[in-house]
Parts: sequence; structure tokens; C-alpha cells
Amino acid sequence: MDALTSLFDIFLHLDKHLGEFINAYGATTYAILFLVVFAETGLVIAPFLPGDSLLFAAGALAAATGAMDPVMLVVMLSIAAIIGDTVNYSVGKVLGLKILQKFPFIKQEHITYTEQFYERHGGKTIILARFLPIVRTFAPFVAGIGTMNYSRFILYNVIGGITWVVSFIYLGFFFGNIPVVKRNFSFVILGIIFVSVLPGVIEFVRHRMKKTTNS
Repeated sequence: MDALTSLFDIFLHLDKHLGEFINAYGATTYAILFLVVFAETGLVIAPFLPGDSLLFAAGALAAATGAMDPVMLVVMLSIAAIIGDTVNYSVGKVLGLKILQKFPFIKQEHITYTEQFYERHGGKTIILARFLPIVRTFAPFVAGIGTMNYSRFILYNVIGGITWVVSFIYLGFFFGNIPVVKRNFSFVILGIIFVSVLPGVIEFVRHRMKKTTNS
């Protein structure tokens, strides 16, 4: 319970926690952010880590404090996102089916939903999934299990990774320090999380309703 409370606190007060990291670790904060983005995109067991909200908070703090360079953030975190998806794809291709059999904590509905997302959007799923929590983590894994060849995957991976990082870093950089946003930063972070998760929730409900209707 304490771990869940701590995790929620980190999500809710990303601006404060990032500020604390910057004060304590200085430039090493870049490496910490790199590892978080890599893990959230590259490890199929880590879809709970902050993604969109972390990038927004990093951009906002870069503008507010000047302690981080937004260009450096974009370069490093784009690399983290691209490498993360590449590792995830490779794990899916080599070990995907074995992992699904041996680790039941990877929910089958997440895999199923991602596969359905692929059916509708094809290769563009790798780009679109960057903006959808959970799907972002499972999309490259499912691509590896499936038939998408690596040359096609890496093109979508690079485009999606850069687009995602640039979008949220600069949204935070330009809008994160508007007075009304700064005064309500916790609510803004929750709003970003809510908006990010909402399409997946809607699609999940639609899928459940359709399944109930057909049964």
C-alpha cells in the first residue's frame, strides 16, 4: 500500500520530484529521465511508469529553471524511446510467445487490444501507440511477435519516438509555466494522464460491450 501511495505521489507531483532530482543530482537527471523513458517503452512489464506527464513536466522545468536544456532533453529522450521500442520489438520477436506463456501477469486483454489496434491501423500503430499509455509499451512487443519486418518497424519507431518526445517536451516548455498551469500543476498532470488513457478506456469498454452482445 505504501508503494502504491508513493507511486501515486510521484505521478501527481512530477514537477516537485524532478526539481528534487535536479537539485540533488544535477546533470545526472538526464540519465535518470533516459532510464525511465527507456523502461516505460522498452520493458513490457513496466507500462505503469510515467510517460507523457514526465515529458511535459521535464519541458516545464526546463523553461522555469533553465537547469535542463530542452534540445538535450529531446535528443536524449528520443534516443531512449527509439532504443526502448527496438529492445521491446527484439524481445517480442525472440521470446514473445514464451514470455506470454510463463508470465501470466502480462494481461492478455492488453495484448488482444494492441493486436486489434494493429488490425485497424497497420504499421502506423507504432506511431499512434506512442500517444497511448499501455499500448505504447505493448505495441513493439506485439510487432515483434507478429510479421512486421524490422526495416519497416524501425522507420515507424524513429518517426513515432521523435514526434512523441518533441510534442510533450515543448508543450511543457511553452505552456507548463503559464501562471494558471503552474498553480494547478497537479491537476494538469492528472488531466494529461486522463486524456492519454481515455481512448484506451473507451475502446476497452466498446470491446467488452461488443463481446457481451455477441455472447
